[in-house]
Amino acid sequence: MTSPYDIEEIFPDDAVRLPRRQSGKSPQGLTVTLMADYTLSTRAWLPSAAIVALLAEAGVSHAGARTTISRLARRGVLEGSRQGRNSSYRLTAPAAVNLAAGGRSIVAAAAADEPWDHQWTLIAFSLPQDEVAQRRELRSRLRWFGCAPLYDGLWISPHDLTDKIRAHLAELASDTMTVFRASHVELGDSTGRNPLDAWDTTAIARHYDDFIRRWRPLLPDIRAARITGVEAVRARTEVMDTYRRLPILDPRLPLRLLPPDWPRESARDLFTAVYDGLAGPAQDHVRAVASRFTTDPLTDVHAHTVADMLGGLRYALEPVADQGR
Repeated sequence: MTSPYDIEEIFPDDAVRLPRRQSGKSPQGLTVTLMADYTLSTRAWLPSAAIVALLAEAGVSHAGARTTISRLARRGVLEGSRQGRNSSYRLTAPAAVNLAAGGRSIVAAAAADEPWDHQWTLIAFSLPQDEVAQRRELRSRLRWFGCAPLYDGLWISPHDLTDKIRAHLAELASDTMTVFRASHVELGDSTGRNPLDAWDTTAIARHYDDFIRRWRPLLPDIRAARITGVEAVRARTEVMDTYRRLPILDPRLPLRLLPPDWPRESARDLFTAVYDGLAGPAQDHVRAVASRFTTDPLTDVHAHTVADMLGGLRYALEPVADQGR
């Protein structure tokens, strides 16, 4: 499992550098976000009827929600359990581990700028044109790892590869790939491509600005506790579903290479204010909806915060009791 999310939600096509829609309304993406936001730290079970009801509040039809749940179960993101005529679902252990690591990566990506050694990682590969599935998988992995295509068969990153990423790439295309760590050599003002051109920084900045314009007006209502119930869950799910794309579009690009006042930190601060500010009322509503479909205690339905994600959500990495199922 590369990710419980589809990279195509963010990069629908190799030729498209940015999402077609910043907000994104993929039912599978919304379901994963919803399950992660309220069950990740405990892998709590939710009645399938409760998941359907919560997705209906986000505009997903009942039939579409049930199809989405089935597809996520087939993908190994959710696992189900049945008691009589009632079914429940929770995140699988691999999905929880992946989401916990991904959540930490999302919120850590906009932390203070890290020192940069002016070196680029270059990943050159050559795959036969008929190896469509392998090419797609390789490109998807490279996207998740924060790389971008400078040329068709040459992907780059300003960061060194971790041991885990190296192992993934070796497993996927070890005999068709060469990796270098090197500095950029200027050939003149009108010759060659700058490595930063692999990312459309103008478009990325525009998406940051769109995010800030969309969410900043909510802060007064959040601080005054005027957003509750359905609105709290909908806003919290949407802000996460939107914000999680930004660190993939802007994978900790060194600030010294970017325009002044790059909006990465402002967007992260705003995300934290919205996501954490709505945690309490959103958690209360999810528990209220779930309580209509089960008599089980719902104390395991818990809304984590940005600080929890930054700490790693360690409980998601440990086995969780099956609650008799």
